[in-house]
Amino acid sequence: MAAFILMVYTPIFVGSRLGKFRDFGLEGLISFRRGYAYSVLVFFYGGVLFALAQYLYFAYMDNGYLLTQFSKMVSSDEARKVLQQYGMTEMMDESLKEMSAIRPIDYALNMLTVNISLGLILGIPISMVMQRSVAKVKSKKD
Repeated sequence: MAAFILMVYTPIFVGSRLGKFRDFGLEGLISFRRGYAYSVLVFFYGGVLFALAQYLYFAYMDNGYLLTQFSKMVSSDEARKVLQQYGMTEMMDESLKEMSAIRPIDYALNMLTVNISLGLILGIPISMVMQRSVAKVKSKKD
């Protein structure tokens, strides 16, 4: 549940940071191109930090825990019955073997690629919403 909330909140967070950069760093003006570059770079550097953390976790702390838990889940009686009904028992066994062969760096690079791709896609609507070519007039209350 927390992962889903963070996933939904990430574009909102990037948009709010872009708004602060626009309003305080650029005096209220930002082009689409600059906003897009900012958004993509935020996703890129966030993805690099996340990939680094993920690599460190899988390389030094996990010790096969995640794969063991997944294997236990798949090998339970209920899961085996469902897999047999759908004829997926052999495929699941092969998938577990393949997952055990994946190195920690492969997991990290896969997530880095996903994060950069999402940044390239989500940067477009974020930049379109946050661009401003005319500065907002500040009232005396501001």
